Amino acid sequence: MTIQGAEFASPGKWHLAHTTWFFEEFFLNSFAGYVKKSEAYHFFFNSYYETVGARQQQGLRGLITRPSLAEVMEYRQAINEAVAKKLDDGVSGELEAVIELGLHHEQQHQELFLTDILYNLSLNPLFPAYRQPPKKPIVQTAAVLSTMVAFAGGLESIGHAGGGFGFDNEFPQHQEYLQPYRLSSHLVTNADWVAFINDGGYRNPLLWLSDGWKTVQTENWQMPLYWVVRDGYQTMTLDGLQEIDPDAPVTHISYFEADAYARWAGKRLPTEAEWEVAARPQKIAGNFANTELYRPIAADGNGLEPLKQIYGDVWEWTASPYCAYPGFRTSAGAIGEYNGKFMNGQYVLRGGSCVTPQDHIRLTYRNFFYPHQRWQFTGLRLAEDAR
Repeated sequence: MTIQGAEFASPGKWHLAHTTWFFEEFFLNSFAGYVKKSEAYHFFFNSYYETVGARQQQGLRGLITRPSLAEVMEYRQAINEAVAKKLDDGVSGELEAVIELGLHHEQQHQELFLTDILYNLSLNPLFPAYRQPPKKPIVQTAAVLSTMVAFAGGLESIGHAGGGFGFDNEFPQHQEYLQPYRLSSHLVTNADWVAFINDGGYRNPLLWLSDGWKTVQTENWQMPLYWVVRDGYQTMTLDGLQEIDPDAPVTHISYFEADAYARWAGKRLPTEAEWEVAARPQKIAGNFANTELYRPIAADGNGLEPLKQIYGDVWEWTASPYCAYPGFRTSAGAIGEYNGKFMNGQYVLRGGSCVTPQDHIRLTYRNFFYPHQRWQFTGLRLAEDAR
């Protein structure tokens, strides 16, 4: 709960404390006379809110050996009780909105908690498991050939229309014109990726963006993150080292890899607007954290939905840079640092993953990561222009 394998992968204990700090800083601290539990906690567990004050450097969070895990859990309990009491007494609509944001923020960290623990444990050559494998077996289904599903395009409304919670980066709803296009009915699978590897995909510079090829050479990428070769391909999971399922979606790939694969396959990545329009008719259901499998599984060939696994299993890379929608306005105060200041140099992902809480995902939800990052459960679906 304290180890930190890289700057981007925080310790589990830190996630527990930071989400608690969020409620203390942005909710309880709004009440006159409130005294913070600890100035040290205020320093240790701020993430990136410059206007709030100084903080522990992100890459040094693993050095926070104190407070202990027990003390962090006591902190969580105390803040939970204090927040509940204030809510029982009644609060303003503005503070209710802070609570709602805090709950969705906590769900984001529930996902990060698992992805970061996986990364931190993956650096141990013993490949230790986070937990005992679930008793419920993963049901494998027969492979189904992927087809390209057509969409007419046209003028479409994109983004959150209001009437429920949404992060600031989902607003405002606006219109975009889409040319006719097609999306693959299935996500790219591990078997597909093995074919890419065997065809020299990681050795062909013509497939890669310049920065991607530079990263491949510098990092010596030869396969997705967590894959190892032991009598075939195996992968590190939260259940320890496991054989890859050839029919399950490939995951832990960067934008650079997704883009190179799409070019190798003679296709492209969808834009986030194309993804949103295609996903709109489909129910938000799938392999989320609620299943407690914590790894992508093969598509169910029995469903009638045109796009398999559009939600859950893996976050789907899009070709869209992460930037503001037309008319976007940053929120006032420190809360305005939540999303807007990261709209630079990243790409949008859609749909959620096998470690995302299901009720956290919306059609308009925009996740975003840098193009070289691959420790999250990220995969891809192919697209093409309709000709």
